[in-house]
Amino acid sequence: MKFYEKIKNANQKAFKEKLKVIAQREKKSYLKMLLDTYYSVLKYGIGLTDYLNYEFYKKDKKTRKTYAGIKIQDIFYETVSPSIYKKRYTMKPDFLEDFKKYTKRDFIVPERCTIEEFKSFINRHEVFMSKPYDGLGGADVEKKHTKEIENIAEYYHYCKNNRIFLEEVIKQHNELNRLCSASCNTIRIMTFNNKGKAEILWAGLRIGNGINSVDNFHAGGMATEIDLETGKLLKPALDKDLREFIYHPTTKVQFEGFEIPYFNEVKKMVCEAALESDKILVVGWDVAITEKGPVIIEGNRRPGFDVVQVASRRGRMDIIDYVLVNLKN
Repeated sequence: MKFYEKIKNANQKAFKEKLKVIAQREKKSYLKMLLDTYYSVLKYGIGLTDYLNYEFYKKDKKTRKTYAGIKIQDIFYETVSPSIYKKRYTMKPDFLEDFKKYTKRDFIVPERCTIEEFKSFINRHEVFMSKPYDGLGGADVEKKHTKEIENIAEYYHYCKNNRIFLEEVIKQHNELNRLCSASCNTIRIMTFNNKGKAEILWAGLRIGNGINSVDNFHAGGMATEIDLETGKLLKPALDKDLREFIYHPTTKVQFEGFEIPYFNEVKKMVCEAALESDKILVVGWDVAITEKGPVIIEGNRRPGFDVVQVASRRGRMDIIDYVLVNLKN
C-alpha cells in the first residue's frame, strides 16, 4: 500500500478524538494542531499516529527531521529488504522451517499435514499457540488449551480453512516471568548484513501489561531500550499512549537496570541469522529467552520504527543514514 493510501485509510476519527484530548491537555489550539498534523504528513512523511507517538506538536523543525516517517521507511526498506524476497519472512510457517536452527520449537501447519499428524501435535502439547500464516502485530494470536478443544477434526478443518498454524508455547526464563508472566516478553533486535558482516543496529524489550497474553506495543504492551553492551534496560518503559512506567504496573519490578539473561547469546544468534540472506539486509528479530537460552520467534523484514523511536525517546534517522552510507561505500 502506497504512503498516501495508508494515510487515507487510517482511522481519522479515532486520531482526531485523541488529538482533541491532547490539545486540551497541552492548552493548544485543536485546529492549529490538526493543520500541523497534515503539514507534517506532507513535509516529513509521517503517519497520523506518528504525530502523536513522536509528540511532533512539541518538536521544532530541526528535531522533526531526525524522525524516520513511514514514507521514508517505505523507500528505505524497498532498498535494503526488497518486497520480492519477502515470502521467506512474512509466511510464518516458512520462516519456522527455514530458520529452525534458531526457532527451536515444534509446529504444525494443517494445510500441509494429515489429520493424524495434527492430532499427534495436539496430544503432545497441553497448551499451544494458534497463529495466522502472515499476521502482523500479534493480531489473532491466541493461546489455546488442548482440553478446551471438543472436536479435534472440526478444529483441524477450521485451522486449515482459515490458514492458521499451531506452535509450541515458549516457556520463558524465570527472570522474564518475574517481570511479567502473563505474556512472553520479547526482545526486538535489528540487524544489518553489511557486506557479509552482521551488525546490530538497535535492541529493545517489549513487555506485556500483565493483562493481555501478548507483549506487542499495539496490544497494550510497553517497551524500553536495551544497552547493547550490558544487556540492561536503559530507561523506564513507555506504552503507545506515552505513559511512562518506572515499575511494571502488575509485578512492580523496576525496568531501568533490569538485566536480560543470555544477552550475549542473543547477539551471537541474531548475527548468525542475519547472514542467512544476502537479499534481506535489515531484519527486526523477535527473540524470546528460555531457561536454556534464546530462541527466535520471527524475523521482520520491515521492522517499524515506531517502537524504536518511542523507546529511544528520539528520532532514529541516524540508523537509516548509517545503513545507506555503508551500502554506497
